[in-house]
Amino acid sequence: MGSEELNSTINVRKTMKPILLQYAAYNIWANRKIIECINNLSDDQINREISSSFSSIYKTVLHMLDAENIWWQRVKLVEHIERPSDTFTGTFEELSKKIDAQSKQWEEWVSNASDNQLNHVFSYQNTKKEQFKQPVFEMLMHIFNHNTYHRGQLVTMLRQLGAEKIPPTDFIVFARKK
Repeated sequence: MGSEELNSTINVRKTMKPILLQYAAYNIWANRKIIECINNLSDDQINREISSSFSSIYKTVLHMLDAENIWWQRVKLVEHIERPSDTFTGTFEELSKKIDAQSKQWEEWVSNASDNQLNHVFSYQNTKKEQFKQPVFEMLMHIFNHNTYHRGQLVTMLRQLGAEKIPPTDFIVFARKK
């Protein structure tokens, strides 16, 4: 990497905090929008088997919580990672509160993080026990992008269940409301 490219990378990293804060807020907003829509469904619809990456709306949102929480544990250097889905048996309303609380925790963490914390390269194992190292800011970008991916799946599932008023959760819609 040449010195100009290195300086450019450093400057980008120094601007990451405002971007990450915006994405953390967007993540909370978009999750709430899609969950408000899901709350209009019956328990039967929320738990109905649908062909997708996860077999129901409930299981998809539970996976989103798993991902956010597992990354939280990794960044906090928890030795034995626990999946919320291994023990959680609550209602969709309880699940919604848990994912909202976890997303707010990320937003608060980003808000209080220093540039050094955001750029810190940490080591972790994935679920296959493979070892990786990543800067924290890349992990955060992954979390927010991962939820966007699954919200898209939820929209498709909602359409399959006959939902008609599905709110747009695109980043640009969030940005226009600011």
